[in-house]
Amino acid sequence: MLAVRSELKSAGWDYGPLSVQAKLLRRGLKSPSRATLARIFTRAGEVVPEPRKKPRSALRRFVYPAPNCLWQIDATQWTLATGRTVVIFQLIDDHSRLALASLVAPSETGEAAIRVVTLAIKRHGIPQKFLSDNGAAFNPSRRGWVGKLVLLLQSHGVVPITGKPGKPTTQGKNERVHQTLARYLNEQPPARTLDELQAHVDTFDEYYNTQRDHQSLPPGTTPQEAWDATPIATPPTPPEADPDGGWHQVQRLVEPRGEVQVFSTRFMIGQHYAGRQMHVIYNAETIAFYDEQGTELISHPIPTHRDALRRQPATRQNPHQPASVHDVLRHEVSTMC
Repeated sequence: MLAVRSELKSAGWDYGPLSVQAKLLRRGLKSPSRATLARIFTRAGEVVPEPRKKPRSALRRFVYPAPNCLWQIDATQWTLATGRTVVIFQLIDDHSRLALASLVAPSETGEAAIRVVTLAIKRHGIPQKFLSDNGAAFNPSRRGWVGKLVLLLQSHGVVPITGKPGKPTTQGKNERVHQTLARYLNEQPPARTLDELQAHVDTFDEYYNTQRDHQSLPPGTTPQEAWDATPIATPPTPPEADPDGGWHQVQRLVEPRGEVQVFSTRFMIGQHYAGRQMHVIYNAETIAFYDEQGTELISHPIPTHRDALRRQPATRQNPHQPASVHDVLRHEVSTMC
């Protein structure tokens, strides 16, 4: 038991009682209970008791009912042996915790995010919803423009959702897998290049998916087994093609009278915005205006003639702006996927 614990620790994997127990069982060996293993490790001086630590029974998790109901993406920084800082994108399935795809990239860009998402779609199909933070590489809609990844997802009919700004706990499942990856990489030979680091990450994903029991899943279950155990959610229906090529964006300065001119039409924003820059996004049907902080101010149907919307206040929000994850979760219990 102590040898298995030491083996897991030296390889960079979790080595607590549950991990040791799962490893023993997968090798066809008998294993004591989790509590017994914890006492053995404590007596051997391998564990420092933490009586104030919150018990696992106190945790409450929201989990989608099937694979491909929701994917989550995030990126974490890593330093190569040369001292160069790069990023690792990790994309996971909410239901099974399967590592769908991972990508080592020079920096956190929208193009790199699209690469890893495209790879995951090729491997596993199309999800119904997609959760990310509000970073420029993932979903900059709150900043007043539309990201390329959001456009890609919406072209497949996927609903992009984001956590509230300043609330990183929404991406807690991603943060946890970042920790597991970092522990593993710290025990590997330091990578000098992107390709070497990618090879380490690929090895991690294979073991993580198929050999490592995930403690958020039923006992003795790996992410791949959880994925295989439940039918995959029905893919979303792609929207009809936009004849004008989708969404576009421009910037306009608010004039002294509080108006912004687009398409030979003057839109009333408000005199208190005079002199400020506005982000404008539009497609064949809708035009919306955002301030410098990404707050939506007004949205309108595209005007059919020059003065159609002059000084008319908006009555509806831009349907293109992805919903907050908190708005979506209010309906999940009743609608499930």
